[in-house]
Amino acid sequence: MRKLEQLKRNLEMVLAEKAHQLICALDELTLVVKASDYYDVAHTLREHPNLKFEQLMDVAGIDYLTFGDCACVGSRYAVVLHLLSISHNWRLRVRVFATDDDFPIVSSVIDLWSSADWFEREAFDLFGIVFEGHPDLRRILTDYGFIGHPFRKDFPTSGYVEMRYDSEQKRVIYQPVTIEPREITPRVIREEHYAVQRD
Repeated sequence: MRKLEQLKRNLEMVLAEKAHQLICALDELTLVVKASDYYDVAHTLREHPNLKFEQLMDVAGIDYLTFGDCACVGSRYAVVLHLLSISHNWRLRVRVFATDDDFPIVSSVIDLWSSADWFEREAFDLFGIVFEGHPDLRRILTDYGFIGHPFRKDFPTSGYVEMRYDSEQKRVIYQPVTIEPREITPRVIREEHYAVQRD
């Protein structure tokens, strides 16, 4: 716990007002930064001797359209980094919210940590978050002709087109989805006094 307190003090001292919010929960520290400060903060986290986060472990996109039982307050899309300092043996989670829900965009950190490359492409592909400055931002998991972003909570579950191999044409073809939407919840009809104990 002392190490976590030391990291929190270092972050407050080094980042000052750029540390928008510091949240300590479950023995983990989360730093929330504004999108306009994101790249500068990431650079400081990597280079400052009191922080020295040399390794980027993960980059994840998050859609806060509905968070738990309540609707998200504020921005909908966020990017979360998980960082590791080998020098100081501590970890940090960094969260940045994209300012525009219709076209979410944040800076790329690929030139700070090269491991961000595929993680940022994945967040772009699945959530539609654009990473400004990424040298090769294109789909990584879905097909290049895919329309939409599958992890957005407003994406239709059946999609728009399906892909299959046609043995007659000897190639992969695309065609409109043929699955009709249907309700899969069984309808249960019970008597008025069902499961009531009788004497």
